[in-house]
Amino acid sequence: MYLAKQKVVTIEDRIPKLKQRRKQKANRRLIMYITFFFLLLSGILYFQSPLSKIGEITITGNQNITSEQISKLSKLNVGTSFWKVNQDEVKQNIKKHPEIKDVTIQKQFPNNIKINVSELKRVGYISGHNTFYPILENGKIIENAQKFGSKAIPVDAPILIDWDDEALKLLTKELNKIQPSISKLISEIHHTPTEYDPLQMTLYMIDGYEVKATVRNFAKNITAYPTIVSELDPSLNGYIELDVVPTFIPYEQESTSEEGEMVTDESEG
Repeated sequence: MYLAKQKVVTIEDRIPKLKQRRKQKANRRLIMYITFFFLLLSGILYFQSPLSKIGEITITGNQNITSEQISKLSKLNVGTSFWKVNQDEVKQNIKKHPEIKDVTIQKQFPNNIKINVSELKRVGYISGHNTFYPILENGKIIENAQKFGSKAIPVDAPILIDWDDEALKLLTKELNKIQPSISKLISEIHHTPTEYDPLQMTLYMIDGYEVKATVRNFAKNITAYPTIVSELDPSLNGYIELDVVPTFIPYEQESTSEEGEMVTDESEG
């Protein structure tokens, strides 16, 4: 029986390979130590450099609240530690403003903070003490004139006059449904209740027209206003009565009707 010869590897042959493996392992360990050292050094240099401090605070989404107010509420300052920013704490600080609905905070490397806010909609204003107090979509009236009031005449929402609490709540719900493009057309809304309709109101529009309507379904009815006005003769003076069928009533016609009623009453007497 023939036996194949087996190759015998001597210890002398294996030593160079063992040395090579040990050298490769040592090299890898050295590279790892060097990398760790440079990372550690980079970290130390970074935290000692201005890059680890807040370099910029960007505020977006605000319309009625100034960026200065939001920045002050956030308690963040350029130059303070970027990594010590507590996002939840910043959110809660900003939400202390009564007009803030929601807040998102983003930390953008290397050292920027981005704050995006969502505000509650202003549906109207109430005048008082030379200041206009905003009425928010949730029905809350901002009465702190020193912090949140405005002396400028509002242009983004109507001024509400002579409204009691209950009627105001109903009107607020309707105003919140109106598109901003329509809301901006209304200058003032006066509560003018009648015996037949305690929710009757008179609107004065920025284009000079007078509108009489009721709070019920007001958001739906007022959408027809731009179309109604576009079809009116500008030379006629009168008011628009918003109802199931909107009607333009000239002031002359109303005066004649009232005089007729007076004559009738006198004749009956």
